[in-house]
Amino acid sequence: MVLPADPALLVSAALDGDRRALARVISIVEDDRADAALLLSLAYPSAGGAYRVGITGAPGSGKSTLTDGLIGALRERGDGVAVLAVDPTSPFTGGAVLGDRVRMQDHVSDPEVYIRSMASRGHMGGLSAAAPKALTLLDAAGFPWLLIETVGVGQDEVEVTEAADTTLVVVTPGWGDGIQAAKAGILEIGDVFVVNKADRSGVKDTVADLRTMLQLGGHRDWDPPIIQTVAVSGDGIGDVLEAVVAHRAHLESGGGLEAGRRLRRISELEAALAAAYRRLAAESIGARSGEALVEAVASGEADPWSAAARMLEAGALRLGSLGATVMEDP
Repeated sequence: MVLPADPALLVSAALDGDRRALARVISIVEDDRADAALLLSLAYPSAGGAYRVGITGAPGSGKSTLTDGLIGALRERGDGVAVLAVDPTSPFTGGAVLGDRVRMQDHVSDPEVYIRSMASRGHMGGLSAAAPKALTLLDAAGFPWLLIETVGVGQDEVEVTEAADTTLVVVTPGWGDGIQAAKAGILEIGDVFVVNKADRSGVKDTVADLRTMLQLGGHRDWDPPIIQTVAVSGDGIGDVLEAVVAHRAHLESGGGLEAGRRLRRISELEAALAAAYRRLAAESIGARSGEALVEAVASGEADPWSAAARMLEAGALRLGSLGATVMEDP
């Protein structure tokens, strides 16, 4: 069956359960092709019902295996689930290096499961620049649960917390020493901590180190649980899902869920504005009207900051007109 070329029909097919149409829409948005913004605007009113779970941690901690286990646990509950798995970028194709994503392939024939790999394309933070857009599309497609698996991250790559309602931080026995753990930024974003590969030695010390570091972090409205798992055998996966459900109930009861989503929407607006300004900057540098100013910077006769201010001044009317149009015709 040939997919419709009309954007409205393509989005309608994607939201009605056509997986090929959904894949096409995500690809168009990921590559920022023509009609990407239109497709997002058509899908956006249907989004907002999914609960997002971020899964992050160092490379080799078993995030993919844990994600696979959570898919199975959610399906046992009868819940549909979509996975957005962000992978390193292939130096040859620019696409996602799938790595051990093959572990999730047992679920591909399940109509209530959708798995999408996405290349990070050099974007820092553990996700990709297109991830928030893809998540909006998956949300609009009606999946009640979205699992977001990041690229293996370090201390300050914690962008997933802005995209997720609940963030799982996965570590392994022997992870870091006390000083390193105290400095790790991911300790500050975890709502649930998972000590995976708990059949290895050192698990008790790792749990104790985590508990100590969390206590030193001060009071939080939610006390993050520390759960031991052996994801390859499924041990502890049910406990992880129970912790996620408990954190969701905590957020819903205290108004934290909607508060977090408001912040997310503002963050996505900031990202959209930043992208618009980057495009404007590229156009300004390439425009004939700006050639003299660009040459002055290149030759060292003008400083980049003053030149940028002048270029923004020249382009402000265009962005201002765009904003006025949006405000007048939402």
